[in-house]
Amino acid sequence: MKKHSQKAANVMATNKKARHNYNILETYEAGIVLTGTEIKSIRAGRMNIKDGFAQIHNGELLLSNVHISPYDQGNQFNHDPLRNRKLLLHKREINKIAGQIQKKGVTVVPLKVYLKHGFAKVLLGVAEGKKLYDKRETLKRRDQEREIRRHLKNVLR
Repeated sequence: MKKHSQKAANVMATNKKARHNYNILETYEAGIVLTGTEIKSIRAGRMNIKDGFAQIHNGELLLSNVHISPYDQGNQFNHDPLRNRKLLLHKREINKIAGQIQKKGVTVVPLKVYLKHGFAKVLLGVAEGKKLYDKRETLKRRDQEREIRRHLKNVLR
């Protein structure tokens, strides 16, 4: 799994529920094909990737169900907020993702959108859906770790 580090100032949108609802198997960084008013809206922070997903269509990876609000000063040049947007990845990466999502319960979700060298990038996660008991187990483990840290902090004082 590739590690991507981003400064908090460059992150434009995050999908906080993705790691709760899915086990992330692998991540990919992809560019997004945008119009002029879309990038302006993203820079203004007017984007929602919570319900987004990616799918392969005709050998291209498309980002669907991601809402980018129309730009205020966009007038007739504004875009459709929910249109499918092409993602830019190498062909071998798209083929690898296509092989992974053939399995039942595996999908591709956007984890965050950020700016890198002036270009909008999306961090995609190849994800496997969690069952309800897995979600409870994750919450329980997180609470236990927090309790242990709190206890150690008090003991070390």
